[in-house]
Amino acid sequence: MYYVLLLRGVNVGGKHKVVMSELKNSLKSLGYHRVSSYINSGNLFFYSEKDKKILRNEVTIFLQSTYEFSIPFALYEREELLNQNLNLPDWWQADFARKDVLFYTNDDQKMAMQDFVEEIKLNEEAVYIGEYATFWAKQNEASFFKTAYHQKLLKAPLYPHITIRNGKTYTKIIQLLNED
Repeated sequence: MYYVLLLRGVNVGGKHKVVMSELKNSLKSLGYHRVSSYINSGNLFFYSEKDKKILRNEVTIFLQSTYEFSIPFALYEREELLNQNLNLPDWWQADFARKDVLFYTNDDQKMAMQDFVEEIKLNEEAVYIGEYATFWAKQNEASFFKTAYHQKLLKAPLYPHITIRNGKTYTKIIQLLNED
C-alpha cells in the first residue's frame, strides 16, 4: 500500500527542526519502502504492507521517542486522497487569492471542523469539508485579515490538530500520488 505522511509544524520559522533525509532513513529502518519526501515541510511518501492502524501507532511511537517536541501528523492511503480529490467542488479549480487544505490529524477532526464552520460567518471565502481534509479558499488577498480563516480558525481549539498545506503544495502531493 502507498501512504502519505503529513507532519504538522516542522521546519517552520526555524522551529521544530526535522531533517528530512534523517527522517526518511528512520522510516526505512522501520521497514517502509521507497521512502521519499517533497519539500522540507514534512510531506513524506512510502510503501508498506502494514495496516494503516499499525503504521499510525509505529509513527506515533517513533516521533515521540525521537523528537523533544510533539509532532501531530496525518497518515493516508494514496487512494483515500485521490478519491477525495476527485470529489472536490468545481470552485476549487477556480482562481483564488489563497487556497489551503487543512488535513485532519485524528478521526474526530471532520466533525469538529463541521461544527466550527457552522458557527462562523465566512468573509469572501469558500469552504468544502471533505472526508480527510477541509478545503478553504480566500477570494481577496487584501481582505485576508478579515476572513474567518484568519480571525477565527487560527484561534480555534481544533487548530493545533490540523496540518495545513497551501493549494500549490496540495496539487503537487496529488501529482506525486498519481505518478507513483
